[in-house]
Amino acid sequence: MSDAILALNAGSSSIKFGIFAVGDRGEPRPLVRGQIAGLDAERRFTAEDAAGSKLEDRRLAAGDAGSEAVLGKLIEWVETYLAGRSLVAAGHRIVHGGSEFVAPVRITPEIVRALDALTPLAPLHQPLSLAPVRTLAVLRPELPQIGCFDTAFHHDLKPPVRSYALPRAYAASGIRRYGFHGLSYEFIARRLREVAPALAAGRVVVAHLGSGCSLCAMHDGESRDTTMGFTALDGLMMATRCGAIDPGILLYLQQARGMSVAELEHLLYHESGLLGVSGISGDMRTLLASDAPNGAEAVELFAFRLSREVAAMANTLGGLDGLVFTGGIGEHASRLRAMVCERLSWLGAAIDTEANDAANGAAADVVSAAGSRVELRVIATNEEMTIARHVRTALTPKS
Repeated sequence: MSDAILALNAGSSSIKFGIFAVGDRGEPRPLVRGQIAGLDAERRFTAEDAAGSKLEDRRLAAGDAGSEAVLGKLIEWVETYLAGRSLVAAGHRIVHGGSEFVAPVRITPEIVRALDALTPLAPLHQPLSLAPVRTLAVLRPELPQIGCFDTAFHHDLKPPVRSYALPRAYAASGIRRYGFHGLSYEFIARRLREVAPALAAGRVVVAHLGSGCSLCAMHDGESRDTTMGFTALDGLMMATRCGAIDPGILLYLQQARGMSVAELEHLLYHESGLLGVSGISGDMRTLLASDAPNGAEAVELFAFRLSREVAAMANTLGGLDGLVFTGGIGEHASRLRAMVCERLSWLGAAIDTEANDAANGAAADVVSAAGSRVELRVIATNEEMTIARHVRTALTPKS
């Protein structure tokens, strides 16, 4: 029997996970994919095997409150499932690696302290990334843990793309554009090389659209530009985050409205975006199903902002050969994809309505119409697979 790796992807309302078999050679083989969703309310544990057969779908007991108890239940379930296999390591998605962490790293207490110091750069996400690391170190202290960084895919961004128009001393102190969603973009870049190598070598914009949203401009599978910057607040409109905003508004809210830093942070991270504009929900599915005018306005603003930023990414690349939609919204919201591509028709993007309506990303679906100058695809992302690949590499002895 082969050994196994656990990949953990902790977010604000869920822990996604994957279990992968690893042997002496070859890449990790998916065994299980699942999540525990609703960490602060009703907690539901779901899991399915590689064939899509359901293994679990149940509520956790009310007494299993808090992320520590939730992770404990998950580890117990994983070890029971793996009877006959050994769990040899756990990999974690760490949102911010700063300037120092540009490759996967074995996590130690010193590494945790260094990553914790980056929390001001990602106040919503970094504590959530590190919480499972700390908990697992208590529950299974001998289990190796590997940190994989969402910022690493973009670490080679060059000026002027990575620069802000601030005094140079601020850039020297680390204030630059870092970019995020790198584990997802790394997966898509590799998947594109498998299914469309000619396109992968060209100028491609990937739209990672979920509760957090960003774009990445790639050439030959490498990041050349991205919409998120110093923090994960920048760029596209998101579920509850505003994206790019006139900084003068922030000064106004503090100076004229008397908002504190904490109030402003809560507004920008939790009350804005789709939720703020619609007043209904931050969930794109809910808004697309709603007939409320404010819901329609939120969707329209989202499509407008997205198409505008795709055009900006195309400018960085000097043209556009392909556009890939991924993430929960990107993979499943066909109407949103159609709205965006209609706005990009001047770039030569033409969508096939029937193919678009049928696509869910599992087969790296082509949804562009015949004659479209931009190849349009829907590709399901898998950040947990990227994590597992990095963990396996970290565990492989250097020859």
